[in-house]
Amino acid sequence: MDADNTSLSKRILSIDILRGFVMIVMALDHTRDFFHIGAMTADPLNPENTTGLLFFTRWITHFCAPVFVFLSGLSAYLSAQHKTPAQAASFLFKRGLWLIFIEIAVVSLGLTFNLQYNFIILQVIWATGWSMIFLALASRISYQSVVVIGYILVFGHNLFDLLPKPADQTAGLILKVFFTASGTVVPLSSNHLVGIFYAILPWTGIMFLGYGIGAWYKKEYAKELRKRKLLVAGILTILLFITLRLINIYGDPAPRKEYRDFFKNLLSFFNVSKYPPSLQYTAMTLGPALLFLALIEKTANWFTKINAVYGAVPFFYYVIHFYLLHILLVMAFFATGHSEKEIMQVPFLFRPAAFGFGLPAVYLIWICVVASLYLPCRWFKRYKQTHRQWWLSYI
Repeated sequence: MDADNTSLSKRILSIDILRGFVMIVMALDHTRDFFHIGAMTADPLNPENTTGLLFFTRWITHFCAPVFVFLSGLSAYLSAQHKTPAQAASFLFKRGLWLIFIEIAVVSLGLTFNLQYNFIILQVIWATGWSMIFLALASRISYQSVVVIGYILVFGHNLFDLLPKPADQTAGLILKVFFTASGTVVPLSSNHLVGIFYAILPWTGIMFLGYGIGAWYKKEYAKELRKRKLLVAGILTILLFITLRLINIYGDPAPRKEYRDFFKNLLSFFNVSKYPPSLQYTAMTLGPALLFLALIEKTANWFTKINAVYGAVPFFYYVIHFYLLHILLVMAFFATGHSEKEIMQVPFLFRPAAFGFGLPAVYLIWICVVASLYLPCRWFKRYKQTHRQWWLSYI
């Protein structure tokens, strides 16, 4: 879901490979939401009642959203090199509005299958859209302003965890929407709700930092220098995560819990807050991503080629995989003997709380869904490479 895939005359494969990898892993979490027996009733990251495999199944998908948003910022910088500042900002602004619309009208429908839109779910596409709008505005000031604002947002937004909540209801809602939302449900009417699960500005900070890294990918930038900078940045970011986690004072709204059991302590160490993305969460996920970018740049094998296919058409893949998963859910719903009386569920239709399978079935469904989307993604990737219609830059 980068800013403008078609504008790049020569794609940077390392970016597509990393983006493709996180898109593949992302589908695992959505498969778990739809098909795992405990997805609606238990927290897979709670060290007190989870298992190692269940924890890992959820935890590994933590890398998806921040890497995705970060690479969107990086790609926005690269695509801007082929436009005037005004053209680049205009495109980002329009793309942001488009993504917000898609989140509400298309992605939310794929998640819920509720044609009446009784529950609208606002997640990563919503946050990405708003972040692109803010990037369009900030980039018109200067590249430096984007980087500075990005650091302020990423490093500073957890200060709101230390401040008292506003007494005014409207001010409190604004604060949640922009900084602290972790599952805010806003009623629009007696039977229509909006779930805001991605606070906007912490994700905007991540996109801005990705935009800043984009300068390292300019054609005239030395590859070896870029690799060294990525390695150093990745290592320092990981060390920042470890340091903040050990100090356990700042950088996450839920301080690390101590247990008498070593395994539970290990899980607790990595159980950081995604909603909103805390500084510790961001450092934990982006640090390895930077190392991955450094190490994968000159690697070419079957694994990287497959990932690059998904990474070249992330928007196409993202939207379709929700509908495919939900169609399979409907089939499984009736195949397991559930009746029409159980269809209406919140937030997902055809998804009763007691429905589901074990993790082996979840992994099998995930692999089948991802594999089934390979050929359509490869076809659309080639289509985008050989066609130049204006609307392709929005898909």
